[in-house]
Amino acid sequence: MATATMATATETATATASGIRSARERLIQTLCFEAGGLLLVAPLYALVAGAGAGESFLLIAVLALVVMGWSAVFNTVFDVTEHRLTGRVASERPQRLRVLHAGLHEASAVIVTWPVIVALTSLSWGAALVADIGLTVVYAAYAYAFHRAYDAWRPVRMART
Repeated sequence: MATATMATATETATATASGIRSARERLIQTLCFEAGGLLLVAPLYALVAGAGAGESFLLIAVLALVVMGWSAVFNTVFDVTEHRLTGRVASERPQRLRVLHAGLHEASAVIVTWPVIVALTSLSWGAALVADIGLTVVYAAYAYAFHRAYDAWRPVRMART
């Protein structure tokens, strides 16, 4: 009974007339993405950079907050553009477009996060860029896997009119 109720609630929560995620659903997606990224990347950064756990967690948490705002804008614009051009909903995105989506998202996030890394660490601009590119590669792979799983878990449903 609870499973049927949960499935119905999920379907209702993700049903839209436009074929894109609602603002509420986009917030849930973004929070899940950033929480998972923090749990995965902070320990990796600490290990690779030789940073303390607290320093690493703080840096990745601040970067997550910055990127969370960027992600909401980027993903919404990407989804709206894709839907207008193809009529396709985001959860039906083909693999090659998922790779492009993840790559563009992470590449553009470097512009936003690079100065933050410089401000929060003792890294030079060059070293911060190298660190940012490393984080970007990890996050791009994570973004691809996360969004595939998220779309399967909470697919976009077209509202029936």
